[in-house]
Amino acid sequence: MAGRGPYPGTGCTWLAAPAHAHTGEVNRRALADFLRSRRERISPADVGLPSGPRRRTPGLRREEVAQLAYISTEYYTRLEQARGPHPSREVLAQLARALRLTDAERDHLHHLAGAPPAPAPGPSREVRQSILDLLDRLPLAAAFVTSATLEIIAWNDLAAALMEDFSALPRRERNLVRRVFLGPHPNGRRLYGVSDSDAFARSSVPQLRATAARYPDDPEVTELIGELLAGSEEFARLWADHEVAGGGPTLRKTFDHPVVGPVTVNCDALDITDRDQRVVIYTATPGSPSDEALRLLAVIGTQHMGVSS
Repeated sequence: MAGRGPYPGTGCTWLAAPAHAHTGEVNRRALADFLRSRRERISPADVGLPSGPRRRTPGLRREEVAQLAYISTEYYTRLEQARGPHPSREVLAQLARALRLTDAERDHLHHLAGAPPAPAPGPSREVRQSILDLLDRLPLAAAFVTSATLEIIAWNDLAAALMEDFSALPRRERNLVRRVFLGPHPNGRRLYGVSDSDAFARSSVPQLRATAARYPDDPEVTELIGELLAGSEEFARLWADHEVAGGGPTLRKTFDHPVVGPVTVNCDALDITDRDQRVVIYTATPGSPSDEALRLLAVIGTQHMGVSS
């Protein structure tokens, strides 16, 4: 499963507010009210802090938010009193993390501070906790999340058993575009021996082209495309076609699994638009041989695979 990093600890290094370019006027009163409202909804237990003596106000104390955001209590207090300086993007990012803001709340914080959020420099690889929980709650479905570059960035146990133990792979080998064009293809089984591997290869190229257009300055996207152009004549030929729309989704496909044999699954995909990610879910028809095969894989997992996928 994709890693889940711990929330910031209680130790901290105080940071002075760094110099920055003013991008707009700070709505100090609205910013102060917003920070206070977000602080009051978080309990100490939510962020791993002791409750301590009885509190006069709900939520965290100002000094606790400052500690979690790695800024001084004096600086944070001035922000809540509507007399603080123009906060930098670094400080805003630290406050958003400390106050556990949603994406919409983080953007709102930036606008109140006169520093509209900058566009994402590259595809997000951070998967929301609710999505990670969803994967774990689908024990009879193989489910995973892909980034905008078609890298598998989160998965459940059944997806690993059906396709590959992704936790045993370096990150670069979890990219499905790299895998389908550059291999490895053990025993001639392209992309885990799935029946639509050729169709996936064709549709992945316009998807990657669209990603490159959305993130023109991301070095990882540029590096991936350069590697594919140099290493795959098929990719280079498809890339030269300049297609910007792939074929329709494959709603049903069959995996040639090295242990349990053919596994036919229904394929559904859910877009996570705010993260530019996609959840892919494979399920078998109830009562079918493939359903029994998935149930067997759910039991044996990846521990008895034996054959490299």
